[in-house]
Amino acid sequence: MNNKTHLIALDLDGTLLTDKQTVSERSKKIIQKVRELGHIVVIATGRPHRASLDYYNELNLDTPMINFNGAYLHHPTDQKWKVLHSPLPLRTAKSIVQTCYDMEVQNIMAEVLSDVYIDRYDTKLMEIVHTSKEENPIQIGSLKNQLKEDPTSLLIHPRDEHIVELRKNLDRDHASVIEHRKWGAPWNMIEIVRKGMNKAVALQRIAHYYHIEPNQILAFGDEDNDLEMLDYAGVGVAMGNAIAELKAVAKHETKTNQQDGVADFIERYFQINDK
Repeated sequence: MNNKTHLIALDLDGTLLTDKQTVSERSKKIIQKVRELGHIVVIATGRPHRASLDYYNELNLDTPMINFNGAYLHHPTDQKWKVLHSPLPLRTAKSIVQTCYDMEVQNIMAEVLSDVYIDRYDTKLMEIVHTSKEENPIQIGSLKNQLKEDPTSLLIHPRDEHIVELRKNLDRDHASVIEHRKWGAPWNMIEIVRKGMNKAVALQRIAHYYHIEPNQILAFGDEDNDLEMLDYAGVGVAMGNAIAELKAVAKHETKTNQQDGVADFIERYFQINDK
């Protein structure tokens, strides 16, 4: 560790958040202390921005935020900050929807920034959406008919027994135009975004904005949607509960999300006195 300003990128599910989807008091305290030391903390998640803003505000952040695994980069508190939005082509999205119909997945959701489309009414997906019916009414009905614009992302709720087959089909038919990633616990979901979009691409833009070199970046994650980000960061940290592939890429490993692994590593790395 040195005294230069660092950029700290935090995944949410399975990383900063406990299994109950909360930020522990210890994590909040350590994140506040590292920010007081002059370091920059950003959220980098596969979640849509609506499902991340409560955590952003809880941490009192004033930085850009990465959503949809890099397909949407924006600044919640600075409207002048240039937004990066890279949606999927509509034709590709509708082809994937048809593949999902053919395989009889449990459900499919599409997001066009703040607009939400769900193929069939589903309380599990509604919980993920985190939206106000007044501000962002959810449109329920066949995505093949309802979806008229390029979506920021598609979210597939597969049946457990066909996840591998579904991902093989996505590779076979759409590998040149999409990225597909599996969400970590507690959601069993596959998210699809435009090819070339990942957390590392967005994080690189944030680092450039703050004039921070990769070796001054800490990134924390637990799933395959964090692979590029941890590989890009000079200090890539896999959670104790991370998948094996991520641990192989990461330069460091910390405790699990249930053991405040993010806070524990930051505290030790920056030699913070947690008193």
